[in-house]
Amino acid sequence: MSLTWTPALDRPDLLAEPVRQALEAMAADGHDVTAVEVTEIDPDHADTAVLVEATGWDLRDMANCIVIAGARAGEERVCAALVLGHTRADVNKTVRKRLDVRKCSFMTMEDAVQRSGMEYGGITPLGVPEDWPVLVDARVVQREQVVVGSGLRRSKLRLPGAMVAELPGAEVVADLALEIAA
Repeated sequence: MSLTWTPALDRPDLLAEPVRQALEAMAADGHDVTAVEVTEIDPDHADTAVLVEATGWDLRDMANCIVIAGARAGEERVCAALVLGHTRADVNKTVRKRLDVRKCSFMTMEDAVQRSGMEYGGITPLGVPEDWPVLVDARVVQREQVVVGSGLRRSKLRLPGAMVAELPGAEVVADLALEIAA
C-alpha cells in the first residue's frame, strides 16, 4: 500500500481541529512545522497493528498516544503518554510517579475522546488540552521519524522523532515504556 504524504497544514481536512490549532500555534511561535506531514488512510487501519500489517511500516516507527488519569487529594491529574508501537507505557510505576498519584489508569475511551476533541484511534499528543503534560518515552525522540495519530481515524501524521520533544507540554522521560515480550 502506497500512501502520499503532504505537509499537514496543507490538508487541514485531515486534521482534528485541536491538532490543526496546535500546528498553527507552533508555526506562529516560530517552529518549522513543514516537517509534520499527513496522509489519508482507511479508517479501518487506524489501529497500529493493522496499519503496520497493511503498509509494512516498522512497528518501531509507530508511536501510540494514550491518556492516563489519576487523582490525589480529590484533584484529578491527567497526562498523555507517547510510546513506540513495540512498547507499552509503564503506567503503574513511571507514569504513576510522574503524576504523583497512588493509582492511575487509562482514561475511558468516551472521556478521552470528549476531552481531547479527537477520535478514538486517532488521539495524538499534538493538540491535547494545555493542562495535560505530554510524557514522551526517550526512544521516541531517537527515531528518525514517527507516525502518530492526526486526531482523526482516517489519517496519520509523520514527523521527525526529535521534533516530538518540541511539542507543547512535551517532557521526555527515560524508561516511560517497557518492551512488549515477543
